[in-house]
Amino acid sequence: MERHQVVIAGGSGGIGLELVRLLAPRAAGIQVWSRTRGGLEPDGVVRHVECDFTADQPLPEPPESVQAAVYCPGSITLRSFRSLSVADFRQDLEVNLLGAVRFLQTLQPRLVGHDGRPASVVLFSTVAVAQGMPMHASIAAAKGAVEGLVRSLAAEWAPKVRVNAIAPALTDTPLAARLLSSPEKREAMAARYPLKRIGTAADAAAVARFLLSDESGWMTGQVLGLDGGLSTLKV
Repeated sequence: MERHQVVIAGGSGGIGLELVRLLAPRAAGIQVWSRTRGGLEPDGVVRHVECDFTADQPLPEPPESVQAAVYCPGSITLRSFRSLSVADFRQDLEVNLLGAVRFLQTLQPRLVGHDGRPASVVLFSTVAVAQGMPMHASIAAAKGAVEGLVRSLAAEWAPKVRVNAIAPALTDTPLAARLLSSPEKREAMAARYPLKRIGTAADAAAVARFLLSDESGWMTGQVLGLDGGLSTLKV
């Protein structure tokens, strides 16, 4: 990531913040667009830009050129279909899909490669798109739309921009705090996975860094599962 300009949406907490910490030592500059600074510590490389992706207002002006972009904001809406309202579906779409659309439409004119290599974009889906899960109708529908966006943009923007996504299972971040609020809940959740542990922000950030790097330079239009084997193994 040397000399790369990076823009990370939602980089002040959870996976986004961990990714900032991974990229900062070698990036030319990182702009974090989020509502609050959270755990972010701006310095000569990292800069915080306040914005709200669900607000009806223009997003900030991006850097003159951007080699890497990541959209991290998300939601966890787990309720029965009967108890979900149309407003719930609309809110999940607003945060997960339309926020990403606004982000990428703002950045598109500035997404440029480096040293003959394409720029790279990473979005986030969920394991619940590929593997049907009860109580996930709203979030799975929204993230399914994200996966469609990833494949469409990967085709449209090739060969100048690579577009990939990560589909995690439950990850230990502030967003999932209520699902992991006791040792008993953590133990029960970990037992669901073949690898017998819950994913961490560091796990997801490491995969995002790989997708942004030249090591994944021949990958685009992909959705990588990051779920401890949940979606593919039966053990």
